[in-house]
Amino acid sequence: MDPGESEITHDFPPYFKVYKDGRVERYRVFQSVDAGLDPTTGVQSKDVMISPETGVKARIFLPKINGSDQKLPLLVHYHGGAFCLGSAFGVMSKHFLTSLVSQANIIAISVDYRLAPEHPLPIAYDDSWAGLQWVAAHSNGLGPEPWLNDHTDLGRVFLAGESAGANIAHYVAVQAGATKLASIKIHGLLNVHPFFGAKEPDEMYKYLCPGSSGSDDDPKLNPAADPNLKNMAGDRVLVCVAEKDGLRNRGVAYYETLAKSEWDGHVEFYETSGEDHCFHMFRPDSEKVGPLIEKLVHFINNAWT
Repeated sequence: MDPGESEITHDFPPYFKVYKDGRVERYRVFQSVDAGLDPTTGVQSKDVMISPETGVKARIFLPKINGSDQKLPLLVHYHGGAFCLGSAFGVMSKHFLTSLVSQANIIAISVDYRLAPEHPLPIAYDDSWAGLQWVAAHSNGLGPEPWLNDHTDLGRVFLAGESAGANIAHYVAVQAGATKLASIKIHGLLNVHPFFGAKEPDEMYKYLCPGSSGSDDDPKLNPAADPNLKNMAGDRVLVCVAEKDGLRNRGVAYYETLAKSEWDGHVEFYETSGEDHCFHMFRPDSEKVGPLIEKLVHFINNAWT
């Protein structure tokens, strides 16, 4: 046997390990599910191509539409998974977004950015930003996707994500503000159990993102270090944390950073007691999921009251 086939050079359980020959083996592969009609909620979903050059796709979730002229708010979602796991086409994303779409009466699109380490960061950030720009291309009603042309109100857009996806959603919101993306109106950001590193260098992030220190001087891990934070798009942010989550304190610090920053918006805080990281994705039947979804729905619907 070739030593390169068995010798491990990097090991980051429970995420992935890398062999000497460059092969990446993940400790867990999440189940995917086909797009289609959800019989319980009536939510339809389909997959769309965002970039033929990169192969980046997305999944759109459409609730029941009352009349061809009905225009609904749009939620642009970025899935979690430590930048190296997960998918917009996964069972967990389907359960979460189908529930949120049906209860909030919105349309959602989840961007399936490319995963590290095969595609090192910042590729996931770039793909996610490209996804929002693709959405914005529908602002004149002449974009490539009929569901977005016909049914979305791009004057009412939210960005959302959980864990690493919340980190990405924040990054995209800052990019949208810093570049003055004017063709859509971002009203708010829903950050659920966000990942923003730790005070100590994050060795896995350093591996996934060559050139990053993995520490607080990297604006992607510490928004307080980002000079563009004050320009972040949207005037409302909801930060959700879980009491037993190891990332809780960094989520609290993110909330506090926004509250005292020069960003001219309002930030809300919501904590789920007795629960761990992304429990709503891993255990959708938990009795604590309902109140979390209700908070997200209220945050979205309250934008125009």
